[in-house]
Amino acid sequence: MAAKAASPRIVFMGTPEFACHCLQSLCEAGLPVCAVVTVPDKPIGRGRKVQASPVKTYAEAQGLPVLQPERLKAPDFLTALAAYRADLFIVVAFRMLPKEVWGMPPLGTFNLHASLLPRYRGAAPIQRAIWNGETETGITTFLLDEHMDTGALLMQERIPITPDDNAGSLHDKLMTAGGPMVVATAKGLLAGTLRGRPQAEATAAPLPVAPKIFKEDCYLDWRLPAEKLLLQVRALSPYPAAIALFSDPENGISIPFKIFEVKIIDKLLTSYQQGQIFTDGRHFLNIACGNGECIAIDTIQIPGKKTLTIEEFLRGFRFPETGRFVFPSGADRQTAR
Repeated sequence: MAAKAASPRIVFMGTPEFACHCLQSLCEAGLPVCAVVTVPDKPIGRGRKVQASPVKTYAEAQGLPVLQPERLKAPDFLTALAAYRADLFIVVAFRMLPKEVWGMPPLGTFNLHASLLPRYRGAAPIQRAIWNGETETGITTFLLDEHMDTGALLMQERIPITPDDNAGSLHDKLMTAGGPMVVATAKGLLAGTLRGRPQAEATAAPLPVAPKIFKEDCYLDWRLPAEKLLLQVRALSPYPAAIALFSDPENGISIPFKIFEVKIIDKLLTSYQQGQIFTDGRHFLNIACGNGECIAIDTIQIPGKKTLTIEEFLRGFRFPETGRFVFPSGADRQTAR
């Protein structure tokens, strides 16, 4: 490893807007960020136009050098990284780092995680907390070690989850709180006034985890009670969005609608099938689910089209009477949380 620089130096690693906000907080606080690491530019959207990450865009605007490695163990990347002689690495919403990287700086590498560790370790803590009906989450800074999200805790802040929160609004709350915490953590480590403490492990019930969300997780299972479906929709809105699969084999129709907002309707008073549609064709679209309950769709999107309110949607779409909403076979991953 290269000799330690005379003055403190920080390398920041991140990719999306959440990370960009933290990088901006560090720069505005005057902390000594000397370089930034982010993902390579890649094609985005339907036009497949190559775009830089939000972190790269901000870093270049600040005149910071940017590294964009394809492989984090590549010798040329490790050499370039070591040449900055950084005292501290900061990671926010980036990638799993190999020990060759996180073990490089003398003060270690810390990460900002969007949960109250050790709860919700994993890639999707915001979504999984809402999905499980939590009323509180938070943010944590911790030192990286050999395992995912298990390193020594540095700082934490609790943040409520309100009944109106979805993944988007909670993301913004945690992002806003994350910038100041990253700054405070960096200052404490550089000054030698902040020490890590081991994470407590559960002794009774297992801790909830936050595995990555796949497309199969997004399908709404109409066998579930309305409250479970409401939580799933909130957890996946606005991205990647819950999927309500409409199927009409008689007419050869199968449409995966994206659902962004729902509400719970009173229990059904008539006989029904789970996934059965109740609509006046103008103002409401209700769908039968488990426990004799029903949910009303408030905002919906046909594949490739814009998001619409249910009244806008019903002006241009009519459901065949022979179809209903179904849960596709093989989409049971969502229950393993």
